[in-house]
Amino acid sequence: MHHLPKAPTHARSLAAGEIIDAHRHDEHQIVYAGSGVLAVTTDAGTWFAPGTRALWVPAGTVHAHRAHGHLDLHLVGLPADDNPLGLDAPSVLAVSPLLRELILAYTRDPDAHTLERHRLLAVLRDQLRASPQQPMRLPTPSDPRLAAVCETVHANPADPRTLAALGAATGAGERTLSRLFRREFGMTFPQWRTQSRLYHALRMLADDIPVTTVAHRCGWSSTSAFIDVFHRSFGYTPGTHNRRG
Repeated sequence: MHHLPKAPTHARSLAAGEIIDAHRHDEHQIVYAGSGVLAVTTDAGTWFAPGTRALWVPAGTVHAHRAHGHLDLHLVGLPADDNPLGLDAPSVLAVSPLLRELILAYTRDPDAHTLERHRLLAVLRDQLRASPQQPMRLPTPSDPRLAAVCETVHANPADPRTLAALGAATGAGERTLSRLFRREFGMTFPQWRTQSRLYHALRMLADDIPVTTVAHRCGWSSTSAFIDVFHRSFGYTPGTHNRRG
């Protein structure tokens, strides 16, 4: 695990499947993928973001990056005492068109030290404060019964079984599992399964798999149902995913 005193500010490309190994820095960092899908993993879970989302990684957080599809990665470091969001845990943030352009502009020439650049950062910080958080997270389960169900669903997102049926297959009762989902994840099983399916859908779309195939493989009853859920979650249709940015 690498320790970096400063959180870098720059732009770089990652090939599909490329990984940045676990590391931490003493500063906060904003991580934005201009193209592709970014997954950031910590001990607490995995946060995922397409091009309409950014990730906030607080200072000291041990995390790893993984690219799904070709990734245009933009990183903005902020000092540990500069936390415009007031967040002490990783979070996914909505990225407005203005915030997107500010991030791209600020990472374009990271070595510049000009008054214009300082003003750019000030506006970027203002826009961050106005960015709503988005629930794009797959928490890591601690209870082995919950972990067994999550692993089963992750292995086959199209698995149609109810929580009761999954519990029977993994040796846990439906009520117990339902209580564990709420206690550990703060969400119901259907809410978590939708998050899991969206994560897998983003990964497949980044690999240029057709929308209809993605809908089928991820368990939606129809392509139109998938498109509706995807659009409500990300603000654009899955058919335009790889044309964004």
